[in-house]
Amino acid sequence: MSYDELDSDLRSVQEARRLAVAARAAQREFAHASQAEVDRICAAMADAVYRDAARLGQLATDETGYGVPAHKRIKVEFASRTVWESIRDIPTVGVLRRDDARGVVEIGWPVGVVVGLCPSTNPNSTAVYKVLISVKARNACIIAPHPSAKACTYEAVRLMIEAGERAGMPRGLVGCMQEVSLPGSQELMRHYATSMILATGGTPMVRAAHSMGKPALGVGPGNVPVYVDRSADVLAAATAIVNSKSFDCSTICATEQSVVVDAPVAAQLRAEMERLGAHFVTPTQKAALERTVFTPGGGMNPGAVGRTPQALAALAGIDVPAHARILVAELGSVGREEPLSAEKLTTVLGWYVADGWRAGCERSIELLRFGGDGHSLVIHATDDDVVMAFGLEKPAFRILVNTWGTLGAIGATTGVMPAMTLAPGGIGGAVVSDNITVTHLLNVKRLAFALHEPPAAAYEHAPDVRGAPRHDGSRAAGAAPRPRVPGVPDPSPPGTDQVDRIVRRVLSQLGGGP
Repeated sequence: MSYDELDSDLRSVQEARRLAVAARAAQREFAHASQAEVDRICAAMADAVYRDAARLGQLATDETGYGVPAHKRIKVEFASRTVWESIRDIPTVGVLRRDDARGVVEIGWPVGVVVGLCPSTNPNSTAVYKVLISVKARNACIIAPHPSAKACTYEAVRLMIEAGERAGMPRGLVGCMQEVSLPGSQELMRHYATSMILATGGTPMVRAAHSMGKPALGVGPGNVPVYVDRSADVLAAATAIVNSKSFDCSTICATEQSVVVDAPVAAQLRAEMERLGAHFVTPTQKAALERTVFTPGGGMNPGAVGRTPQALAALAGIDVPAHARILVAELGSVGREEPLSAEKLTTVLGWYVADGWRAGCERSIELLRFGGDGHSLVIHATDDDVVMAFGLEKPAFRILVNTWGTLGAIGATTGVMPAMTLAPGGIGGAVVSDNITVTHLLNVKRLAFALHEPPAAAYEHAPDVRGAPRHDGSRAAGAAPRPRVPGVPDPSPPGTDQVDRIVRRVLSQLGGGP
């Protein structure tokens, strides 16, 4: 039977195996690349994607039906240029750091072959970001697209492969599944040639990645509350919330999901948001949206993800103004009895009023615990005590102050590390709480030189040992120094000059530069 005669699942499994084996061979070759070679390849790939960001953004919207092409373009530009600029000067090859006082030399080492699972909501931008942070650490990277976004994802990766290989990247170091299926993705994750899984997407997919017996870095759901304090600049808060929630139709997991507003400024915030395009729905419209945004089992309806208010209205059978940019539903509690209090990757926002920051704090914690533990929270306030209280008490690892949730959490409008994978820490089911970047895909070897003599008792023989020479290696007061043993180096830590000589000699033997 020929390859073309196989069913799609078998073709997908075979493609996964072929890509994994090729990636491992290429990575073993690439492991000898110099820092200059690595950086040249990454810069070429980032530049190629950045130049074509508008077309890639349009392709993503056309294929998935999600979001806004101009906003998809911004995300591709961010994933290429901004991410590359954030990691460009991070050393990943050879000696990374030296601590002469502790006698430790740290050396960069690749993880191996990274499997990058990508979502349908941010498909090609996530793929671009994962390839860059993988290759910067001298890893191979194989992208596994979402089935509904495989063409636009492959196109972005294809551009990177062509640009990278022109710059000297080994063939096969970067790959992308085209025969996409669940069995194929599972085979890729569990294949002996792959080393680590970087998972961005829905909870079932992330859980599957964590179950493969491989190191895995995954995301969690982002039921992000935004608290507006009485000390806030209300106009600025309203502007940020409406623009952030409508950005790419709320397909970034750090988008605001519910407003919690301090009672004294609630009326003003509502009026400003309405002026900017927020449409507050009626109870009847709210019920229709609940049935539309979620399935009967409580999961998100894929057909409602990343839709404009007008498209949602058509699905729900309700009327909304043509100028509406987001839909806002007033909610009374958090939990299953209020479906819209959950994460909504579309242009629907919850609305709560709380009297005082302590009440706002408790409501925000409720929302995080209802499907967003560890992810992100937004606060608009000028009272530093309130801001710090939220930072100290909230179970979220990105506390964004007076900015957009969407662009703030990924590092576009804040100083956090630019990333498209936002880990929620242990409370959110992840091993780290960071914005995932190149340092998470880089192993570090440590040369550790002797600083201290072992304690004298460590030289004592076990009770069963009889007649062995007794020598504890200690130096009695006034005794002559221990004689040097030919061929055994001095255990004292090397100085900077000595380390430099060692590194130059080893690199010259390997054929690399200084």
